[in-house]
Amino acid sequence: MKCVMLGWRVGASALILGLVFGCGMPESDSGDDALTPAASGGAVAGAYVVDPFWPRPLPDGWLLGNVVGVATDSRDHVWLIHRPNSQSGAAETPPVIAFDTEGVVVHSWGGPGEGYDWGTQTHGIYVDHEDNVWVGFGGGLPYDPTARATTDNALVLKFTPDGEFLLQIGDFGVGTEGSDSTMFLGQPTDVWVDAETGEVYIADGYTNRRVIVFDGLTGEYVRHWGGYGNVPDDGPVPRFSRNAEPPSQFSTPHCVNGATDGLVYVCDRGNQRIQVFQKDGTFVDEAFIEADLGGDQLGGTPWDIAFSRDPAQRQMLVVDGGGHAVHILERGSLEVTESFGRRGRWAGQFESPHNLALDSLGNLFVGETLDGRRIQKFVLQSGNLNAMYSPE
Repeated sequence: MKCVMLGWRVGASALILGLVFGCGMPESDSGDDALTPAASGGAVAGAYVVDPFWPRPLPDGWLLGNVVGVATDSRDHVWLIHRPNSQSGAAETPPVIAFDTEGVVVHSWGGPGEGYDWGTQTHGIYVDHEDNVWVGFGGGLPYDPTARATTDNALVLKFTPDGEFLLQIGDFGVGTEGSDSTMFLGQPTDVWVDAETGEVYIADGYTNRRVIVFDGLTGEYVRHWGGYGNVPDDGPVPRFSRNAEPPSQFSTPHCVNGATDGLVYVCDRGNQRIQVFQKDGTFVDEAFIEADLGGDQLGGTPWDIAFSRDPAQRQMLVVDGGGHAVHILERGSLEVTESFGRRGRWAGQFESPHNLALDSLGNLFVGETLDGRRIQKFVLQSGNLNAMYSPE
């Protein structure tokens, strides 16, 4: 078990056009908390510059609701999924939107259609190796298997980039049957597709407490597991405490993603940790991400992860929705090397960052939920992550 402490201090960076995030952010008189990088060396966070003009203005007066998923495809198009019903005036905005590299909308679709169910609360988007688009539904309260928030958001859908329906996993209006069910989901939070096997991994997530795997073509059940690879347990969830033994089960597994070396990473958000597995669910490692939030409060909630674009994927980026920040981890050690971000609504600041994704050049895209309701682009100045992470 690894714990990594991040420092926080009073101060704020001066926000100007083309602000560079990195070490040595200047002090201010604002009294607002700002994140101090965990390490003074390294150029990862310092290499990102926010692009305040991306994306372009949305067409037809569209507004974004809570952004609850971000992904990229083989053409470096950036996809998001949001909740139109979470923002006044956004009801006519399609829930699924894709932008080209210039930030212009190139795809937009979503909503009820023939041959499939559409849940009431979107959550998560993934574009696989064949550019199929997977969307999920979840994130509602209460955590009750019989509540409408669960039964109406117990599915994952697969589409072509143009929005043509391909596959539905799960059902609409049916209770989850618990975390050991091989048929029904319980408010899934995230999706990853293994390009080698075509299997789809689902973090199943708000009502259930597991990772579950299906065949990505047929939707047939393959396997599932809980925290540490255990059989998932739907009993009462103990309140997380760093003074207690690490919980044996997941508490809101909020993301799942696979690296090129075959390891599978899960954001166990409620327990403020990342767990690592082999593809068969065998437990490998874990790390608790901790940040001093002041007032004797500790936080560090992993909401989503993405991997650097070098062949070995030596770095891992983690969005911390509770801390309104992005952390850069050494993937092999799971140690934080850099952190950037602070709470706010100016370009480059974060308000409840929910998801993140990288394009082929290593540019970073962060979607924000709750009061954020936007997507931001951070340009990698060194050009590509292969150069950034090359041996010295």
